[in-house]
Amino acid sequence: MPTSCRRAPAALGQSKTMKISDLYASGKRVFSFEFFPPKTESGAAALARAIRDLKELRPDFVSVTYGAGGSTRDRTVDLVTRIQREEGICAMAHLTAVATTRGQMATLIDRLLEAGIENMIPLRGDPPADAQDFIQPPGGFLYASELVAFIRERHGDRLCLAGAGYPEGHPQCRDLDQDMANLVTKVRAGVDFIITQLFFDNRHYFDFVARARKAGITIPIVPGIMPITDTAQIDRITRMCGATLPPLLRAELDRRKDDPAASMQLGLAQATAQCIGLLAGGAPGIHFYTLNQSPATRMILTALRIANLG
Repeated sequence: MPTSCRRAPAALGQSKTMKISDLYASGKRVFSFEFFPPKTESGAAALARAIRDLKELRPDFVSVTYGAGGSTRDRTVDLVTRIQREEGICAMAHLTAVATTRGQMATLIDRLLEAGIENMIPLRGDPPADAQDFIQPPGGFLYASELVAFIRERHGDRLCLAGAGYPEGHPQCRDLDQDMANLVTKVRAGVDFIITQLFFDNRHYFDFVARARKAGITIPIVPGIMPITDTAQIDRITRMCGATLPPLLRAELDRRKDDPAASMQLGLAQATAQCIGLLAGGAPGIHFYTLNQSPATRMILTALRIANLG
């Protein structure tokens, strides 16, 4: 069972939690996974397999997302609670400002605290699929920094808060200087560490870290990595989040477009090489976007540990 979150022996169903920021402060390399709440029975079965398989790798923590527009709020609370209580893995809940008033957010955070969840990542969130732009809900939040400040005002340092960072710029703010200014505002509001959006060229990460340090940001900046397992899928994801594929990687994926197995092999090699380069360059760990699948992440993290990098 991971040392970051053990079940308290005095009360079944209660978890002794640790702030994730303390893991990064310890100087150890931190490895974590992201899951999302499934919508179907088959999806639930796939997630259960992924959790079972990846639990063996002793992740330091896992995070659980919201659906677009906050559509899976209750499932997120249920899943993050179950992972921490039943699986004994430290869990971090996503919080999104979409379609949520301040009162609703306060109630949601109280529910998580009652369940023993003290690590959260406040986000503005994506608008619903039928909306092009984010609309501030009445009595709600316009920016993630406002949500962070709201939580700090109510709960002080009781909670560990992560924040999102965008090495290639936020999809709705491609001006890198302005995007960095927005990140500074969020960090000053009370973020403890940053997890980046996915990227496929390590130069984006190291340039982003250098710009953040120049702007006065000193907290850990954790690279988010998504192994390519399906070319069409990664094309959809990159269009949505604004990430880019290096030309050579794009060309090699195109060469393998009719061979899914070869595409996955390339994706595994690419992600493994990325992780090696990131860790060698001083990254404090890796956050894997798993898409609720275990094989790719399992192979990559196992390889890193065999090479004494994990």
